[in-house]
Amino acid sequence: MELRRATREELPEIGELTVAAYDEFINGPEEGYRDQLADATSRFEHAELWVAADGDALLGTVTYCPPGSPWRELAADGEGEFRMLAVHPRGRGRGAGQALADLCERRARGAGATRMVLSSLPTMASAHRIYDRLGYARTPERDWSPDVDVHLVAFTKEL
Repeated sequence: MELRRATREELPEIGELTVAAYDEFINGPEEGYRDQLADATSRFEHAELWVAADGDALLGTVTYCPPGSPWRELAADGEGEFRMLAVHPRGRGRGAGQALADLCERRARGAGATRMVLSSLPTMASAHRIYDRLGYARTPERDWSPDVDVHLVAFTKEL
């Protein structure tokens, strides 16, 4: 498996992959989130968009949100953040999610961050298991709602 920055040519596929990975979680009040998930171009231009690939097949993607990125939601000074960690259903179970999260932690450490933060839908149990294995802890005091009907749970990890 190769981890690398996304290319502009891959953006349509990355958008489709991200929607496919989140599909089972965005059929209620979260439905409006589908457009953001599909918009890989904005993440490519205003954050760091990474992929996990096996040859020509994209297994997963993540958006690392460096300081100054408009994609940051929770991170304060000294904290790193990633969003939209997505592994295509056909690529699950191969370690792509964990590898992409590890990559974001390395990026954050390299930028001087001492903590990583992220948020997730409460129903994303498989992602929460990855975060638990990586040493993230639920941080309920940082839970938040981007919309009146959408609740997100927060996780943090000391780096």
